[in-house]
Amino acid sequence: MIDFQYLSSIRKQTDSKIVMIVVDGLGGMTDPSTGQSELEAAKLPNLDKLASASSCGVSTPVLPGITPGSGPGHMALFGYNPIKYLLGRGVLEGLGIGAPIEKGDVAARGNFCLLGEDGKIIDRRAGRITTEECVELVELLKQIEIPGFGIEIHPVMDYRFVLVFKGETSSPDVSETDPQITGVTPMISNPTSERGTGTALAVNLFTQRSAEILREYNGSANGILLRGFSNIPELPHFGISYALNPAAIAAYPMYRGVAGLLGMDVLESKQTFEDEIKTLEANYSKDYDYFFLHYKPADSAGEDGNFAQKVAMLEEFDSQLERILLLKPDVLVVCGDHSTPSYIASHSWHPVPFLISSNLSQGRAEAKFTENSCQEGSIGSIRAEELMLLVLSHADKLNKFGP
Repeated sequence: MIDFQYLSSIRKQTDSKIVMIVVDGLGGMTDPSTGQSELEAAKLPNLDKLASASSCGVSTPVLPGITPGSGPGHMALFGYNPIKYLLGRGVLEGLGIGAPIEKGDVAARGNFCLLGEDGKIIDRRAGRITTEECVELVELLKQIEIPGFGIEIHPVMDYRFVLVFKGETSSPDVSETDPQITGVTPMISNPTSERGTGTALAVNLFTQRSAEILREYNGSANGILLRGFSNIPELPHFGISYALNPAAIAAYPMYRGVAGLLGMDVLESKQTFEDEIKTLEANYSKDYDYFFLHYKPADSAGEDGNFAQKVAMLEEFDSQLERILLLKPDVLVVCGDHSTPSYIASHSWHPVPFLISSNLSQGRAEAKFTENSCQEGSIGSIRAEELMLLVLSHADKLNKFGP
């Protein structure tokens, strides 16, 4: 909890190193067709062994019953109240790819999508088009001009792009056009305050013009969806607040964006988790004492509603964990930003399992790395924003509080 008012008086620097791995969409729920969650069905020898010797629990990312986006989910894991420090997806994606976003600019996360003849959404991700096609489509949309606004558009990865509105009249106070479901038409953007009137009009004009250009091009996508309108906020510095020298290693731009906003050193890495591990190995002996790594494939499989694929991606993560264990971090944390049960093919409110492995951990011999087993662990159920204090304690980086 980065807002704990006495944190600066109890934090301390030590030589211990922390590796915190966020498995995106880690948690699940019992699938009626299998009688198990994905974690229960997966063969996870490394995680199960760790769980038996670790302090385990489950975390609630925001509040009971509230389904979080990836931004709030990660902010909570880093100790920031996800309601107080609500970040927009647009600025996170933009900063993650190094887009030149300045104070006052408004950024939005965009999806290329596929619309039917009736204008309803068939596929929010246009069949997960390739990054190469995304770059081509972005180039087409760069011809769009909106009076009174500077417009910049940047490809991100696969079907995703970032749209930036520049100018004094730009405002994030507009509603999203992405309903985040199929079978309905994209929404019209409306102002959520008087300041957002001009920007909402610009969003709708850009959306309309984009559809015209994409239909004429006749590629894999014929529409766009926009969400996460936001600008750069003021946030407490992660490293200074916790007396850490933190580094972030993430293949996906949004998570690099989150880490960069919080003041972490974002290390260059390629696109796979194996590449992230190589980057960790290359930098582990340096002065960093906290490393954040991100594993995406489990979430993607869950969102696709593919139980077997999510099981396979969890098993793949477990096998790759061996290389990280060889580094012998003083504290190893495996956690998740939210649950993504394949049964509902989306993020969910279900508690997320985690483990903290250190020489101060309290494990149970019979423990497994599953939702139910972790809930019975020595930590039990907590709010995700409380996790960092437990991580620091397991690393012996907190002094006694009070006389």
